[in-house]
Amino acid sequence: MAVQPAESAAEPQGPGADASGALEFRLLGPVSVTRAGALVPLSGAKIHTVLAVLLLARGALVADSRLSAALWGDTPPPTSNSQIYTYVSRLRKTLRNCVQIFRKGAGYVLDAREAEVDLFSFERLDRLGRQALEESRHEEAGRLLGGALDCWSGPALENVTEHLLQFERPRLEFLRAQALERRIEADLSLGRHRSLVPELLSLVARFPMDENLRAHLITALHHSGRQAEAVQVYGEGRRILDEQLGVAPGPQLSGAYVRMLRGESAEGPRRPLVLLPPRSAAFTGRTAETARLRSMLLRRPSGPGARLRAALVTGMPGSGKTALAAEVAHGCAEAFPDGVVHAELQDADGAARPPAAVLEEILAALGGTEAAGQAARHGLSELVRRYRARTAGSRLLVVLDDASGDVQLTGLLPAGPDSALLVTSRARLATVPAGHTMSLGPLGDEGAVALLAEAVGADRIRAEPAAVRDLVRYCAGLPLALRIAGARLAARPHRTVARFAAQLADPRTRLAVLSYGKLDLARTLGWALTRLSPATAAVLPWLASVGPGPFTARLAGEVTGLTEAEAERALEELVDGSLLFEEPEGSLGEDRYRFHPLVLLHADTTPRRELPR
Repeated sequence: MAVQPAESAAEPQGPGADASGALEFRLLGPVSVTRAGALVPLSGAKIHTVLAVLLLARGALVADSRLSAALWGDTPPPTSNSQIYTYVSRLRKTLRNCVQIFRKGAGYVLDAREAEVDLFSFERLDRLGRQALEESRHEEAGRLLGGALDCWSGPALENVTEHLLQFERPRLEFLRAQALERRIEADLSLGRHRSLVPELLSLVARFPMDENLRAHLITALHHSGRQAEAVQVYGEGRRILDEQLGVAPGPQLSGAYVRMLRGESAEGPRRPLVLLPPRSAAFTGRTAETARLRSMLLRRPSGPGARLRAALVTGMPGSGKTALAAEVAHGCAEAFPDGVVHAELQDADGAARPPAAVLEEILAALGGTEAAGQAARHGLSELVRRYRARTAGSRLLVVLDDASGDVQLTGLLPAGPDSALLVTSRARLATVPAGHTMSLGPLGDEGAVALLAEAVGADRIRAEPAAVRDLVRYCAGLPLALRIAGARLAARPHRTVARFAAQLADPRTRLAVLSYGKLDLARTLGWALTRLSPATAAVLPWLASVGPGPFTARLAGEVTGLTEAEAERALEELVDGSLLFEEPEGSLGEDRYRFHPLVLLHADTTPRRELPR
């Protein structure tokens, strides 16, 4: 290793040295030095790194080995000490006698007591702001913490070596994030919710897994009258945490969500809880079904044997079950003073959610915060007990969306006859009596045209009646297909309906065209197939050869090579999953079945696998 040149404790400063002009050092952004407001030139990442390391030591000794690690990591050059000496000498000459850099033992000390360092100013203001916040001096806390954040001019240590960056930047950025959260907390306490929303939206987009920022956004949206958006922000956060980390929301995020659901506000008394998906902007064509569902839910039971009011909406994938349930629940909300709660029973990938997870969510919504996140400790039976105790004697509407079967509803039924239950499912369920089950079929032509008009405008629909008739025929009355068609047309206001209808005309590409953003008909139908038994899922593509129908189990058996009994079992499972329609018995007393045209297309484009024998 090269011998380091001898040097004095403080190298002479040169004939041009002077003490005029205070120095300011910046670490919270690009490392830089200014003298009397003018930038002092420093060349190269190595010089900036040496200066940053000396400043971060706060007047303590910095060993040569530490400087070497910051400059070159684990692979220093043979001349490392000589190079360090050169960098320090250059700094001395550049900074002159405004600060002193001393050689002490096997290292260096920088005395910057007479200079301003942005990091030190930040830490002082942050400390004072934190103390003010703890003492509920919110106005002062906001001012101090805002001043602390103003010390930053970009990502910390922007122009140093990667070796120093990986050790120091995470710590500094963490301090910045803490100060920002405290400043936001102070502003929320001062009622500045509306002005905080844009900033918080940007921060949550940048840091989607930061639960504290997401909790503050929920609070700000709630107090800005944007509760539906707050619900979506929580749902997105819960999904991200589950997918990325496999964890549930923590206490601060869950707490903000619960307070929002309970309507807790400094601006007035607590409001009844209403947690529902937003009403569909283009909901139409279900007037009779809406009236019947409302009647089922609002008819108060009487007598000693009164039971829970329940209603079930079934139908094929994309038939609008969720939209109808949301529309009816919103319209009935005032009749349930203890609230309306909604839970999705399927994950984003179509898998059934465990009942314990659903119960945790509902209990949190109802204010049972001690239950949230406690499934592992208490188990399903304890959560069911708490849920029944919480709902007993309440006038509550519980909406359970997309149930996979009766087993999934076990433990989710509210206790007592004063509450009501609204369930959507592709299957008929024994939990809900047949008289309270409503099966949604395709929309008629009039309803389908009305739905399109809501999405793209009545004038545009009236201008091309023939093309609209074709489009409605291609969508076969399925609300999801019509919604996708309407969304695509609305996104292209200058495109004719006829041009889009022509794209749908080819059956081979129709399903691919019926996709827009997160709406995808083929994917929705594909998810429905995952709920079938493997044997029935394998049969469906072969049944496409039968055509739209009606057809019998005998004919299906002949086409697929199954016995009539095996074919009938598969057909009945498809009916239960709302992937096939069952028609009245024919003249020979045989059950008859019929495909929806879009399900038939999907079956015909699904690869065929060898059937189990």
